[in-house]
Amino acid sequence: MKTRTLEIMDTTLRDGEQTSGVSFTASEKLTLAKLLLGELKVDRIEVASARVSQGEFMAVKNIIDWASENGCTENVEVLTFVDGGTSITWMKKAGAKVQNLLTKGSLNHLTHQLKKTPEQHFATIEEVIQLAKDAGITTNVYLEDWSNGMRNSQEYVFQFLDFLTQQPIKRILLPDTLGILTHTETFGYLDTIIKRYPKTHFDFHGHNDYDLGVANVMEAVKAGCHGLHLTVNGMGERAGNAPLASAIAVINDFLPQVRTQVNETSLYKVSKLVSAFTGFGIPANKPIVGDNVFTQTAGIHADGDSKHNLYFSDLMPERFGRKRKYALGKMSGKANIQKNLEELGLTLNDDELKKVTARIIELGDKKEKVTKEDLPYIISDVLDSSSFHQKVFIKSYVLTHAKGLQPSTTLSMEFDGKVYEENAQGDGQFDAFMNALHKVYHKLDVKLPTLIDYAVRIPPGSNSDALCETMITWKIGKKDFVTTGLDSDQTVSAIKATEKMLNMI
Repeated sequence: MKTRTLEIMDTTLRDGEQTSGVSFTASEKLTLAKLLLGELKVDRIEVASARVSQGEFMAVKNIIDWASENGCTENVEVLTFVDGGTSITWMKKAGAKVQNLLTKGSLNHLTHQLKKTPEQHFATIEEVIQLAKDAGITTNVYLEDWSNGMRNSQEYVFQFLDFLTQQPIKRILLPDTLGILTHTETFGYLDTIIKRYPKTHFDFHGHNDYDLGVANVMEAVKAGCHGLHLTVNGMGERAGNAPLASAIAVINDFLPQVRTQVNETSLYKVSKLVSAFTGFGIPANKPIVGDNVFTQTAGIHADGDSKHNLYFSDLMPERFGRKRKYALGKMSGKANIQKNLEELGLTLNDDELKKVTARIIELGDKKEKVTKEDLPYIISDVLDSSSFHQKVFIKSYVLTHAKGLQPSTTLSMEFDGKVYEENAQGDGQFDAFMNALHKVYHKLDVKLPTLIDYAVRIPPGSNSDALCETMITWKIGKKDFVTTGLDSDQTVSAIKATEKMLNMI
C-alpha cells in the first residue's frame, strides 16, 4: 500500500489563543514555536492574527527572527484579512512570509456580514493575493464557514473554488468554523472537492462543538485531504479545536497509508507546557495527555496486566513519554498494590499484603487519594500495629475548636474490657485529648509516659492529601520510645500514635 505524508499545521498560538481567558506573551509564543517546530516536528505553525496588537507584532517578529536563523520562515503562518493590503504591510514589517487569508466560505456570511456579491468579494481577494505575491509572501486562503457553505450554498462554494484554483496560491484551508459537521458529511464534502480539484492542496480545520473533532479529522484524511489544523490540548474558541495528541494517535494507529512527521514522544511535554503557560487545565481523563488515561484502577485490570498484558492496547504510554500507573484506593486489589511495590523495590508476604490492601481500601472508602509514595508509610503503620496485642482501644472522641473558646475533647476508651469516659480542655485539640486521657489513667492509678517530641510529615514525593504521619517520642523512666500514627487528619494521626503507646506500656 502506497503511503502519503500529511502536513500538520498547529494553530495553538493563533486559533488556540481564542480560548476564553487565554493570552500568550511574546516570550511564551517564541518558546512554544521553537518546541512545536524543533522538537514536536509539526510541519507548520499559525502564530498570530495580523493587526491585532503591538504585542502580537513583537511576538511574530521574534518568531520570524528565530525562524530565519533556522531556515524555517516558510513554516510560520499569520492570519490576514481582505483589507486592501493593510495586513500585507503589517506582515512585511514583521518579516513574515506566509499569510492565511480569511475569506467568506458561505453565501450567508458573504451576504449578511460583508454585504457583497461573490464577484465583488473575489475581486478584493485577487487584489490582496497579488499584493502578497509582489511582496514575496506566500498565500493560503481560508474559506470561513465553509461547512455551512457546503450544506446551504454549494453553488457559491464551487464558484469560489473555481476562482481560487486559478490564483497564485499554495493551499486552500477548509474550516468547519462552528464545528457542525458529522463524520459522514466531512468525508462526503471533502471527497467531492478533492476529486473535482485534484491538483490543489486542501487543509481541513476542525472544531469540536459536538465532540466530533477527531472523528471528522479521521474522515477528512480518509477523503484525501493534504493537511490538518490542530491545537495542543484541543484549545480554541467555544468547545475548542480538534486536539493534536488524539489526532496524531488516531492517524498512526488507524490510517496506515498515511504518515506524519510529528514526534509522538513530545506530545505530553508540549501539552503540559501549554497548560502551564495558559492556566488552562488538562482534564484528568483527556485521551493521551490526561493524568488518569494510563492508570489502571480496578484490581482485576492490574491482575490481567500481570498475566500476558490482558488490558494493554496499542495506546502504550511509552509512545508518549509516559508510564503506566496502578491506582491505589477502594477499587484496589492485591495486584494493584503488588505493581506499586515492585516499582518501590518492596516485597510483602501474603498476610502482610492482605493487611495493607485492607488499609488502602479503608482509606479509599473515606474518599482519600493514596499514591505510590504513601505505601511505605502505610506498610510501616500496618505492620507496626500488628506487632503488639491490643488491649486499649480509643473507642470514640469529640474534638472541638471554636473562636474565643478553649479547645476541648470528650473521650471514650476501653481498657481491659471496661469503658471509660472523660472530658478535658487544653491549649489545642490534641493537648485537650491528652488531658482527658490523663484523667482516665489517674483513675486507673497508672502514670503515663511523658511526651518529649512530636513531629508531623507527609510521604516524600507524594502529591496527595491522603496521609500524614505523626511521630511521637515518649519517655518512661530512663527509656525513650517512638510511636507513629497515620491518617489524613493530623490530630487523628497523633491520637493513633498515642493509642499505640497505650498498648505498649
